[in-house]
Amino acid sequence: MDRLFKCIEAVLAALLLGMVLMVFGNVLLRYAFNSGIQVSEELSRFFFIWLTFIGAIIAMREGAHLGMDNFVSKLSRRGKLISLALCQGMILLCCAMLFRGTWVQHEINATTSAPVTGLSMIWVFGVAYLTAAAIGVMALRTLWRIATGRIADHELIAISESEEAVPDAHAPAAGTSGARP
Repeated sequence: MDRLFKCIEAVLAALLLGMVLMVFGNVLLRYAFNSGIQVSEELSRFFFIWLTFIGAIIAMREGAHLGMDNFVSKLSRRGKLISLALCQGMILLCCAMLFRGTWVQHEINATTSAPVTGLSMIWVFGVAYLTAAAIGVMALRTLWRIATGRIADHELIAISESEEAVPDAHAPAAGTSGARP
């Protein structure tokens, strides 16, 4: 599974590199030679859409989405389990809505072509199928692990720690011993 996600991260890097090269190349061509590559603007937008949707899959796996870990961390184990189950249930509902919405729009996107490249728009917006399915499977897996009791305490808060730690109000300030003079 780790190899799959490493490949997905490589795809993200390639999309980002392609987007940067197309935008930078087009800017350079416009200013230096008063010309440009017509497809670069459109393709860079498409790459950005794919980058965002595929990046959401990676963020879900790494627990990098926003959350309320300050609140959840104060709950008991049972409260954390209930909170995580509710969260995963809502994620699953959102994935179902995203998948269904893409399905409803599928025929419109499949028959609509991009203005410059002529690419079917389903190739652009169809990434929502992948994102909804991947995140939905991860949410289902977490729900299954909750239901079977196979989830560890450190996994109950599904958000990565921030790099900026909030100092404890009751702890002594840095450089002091905590003793009064």
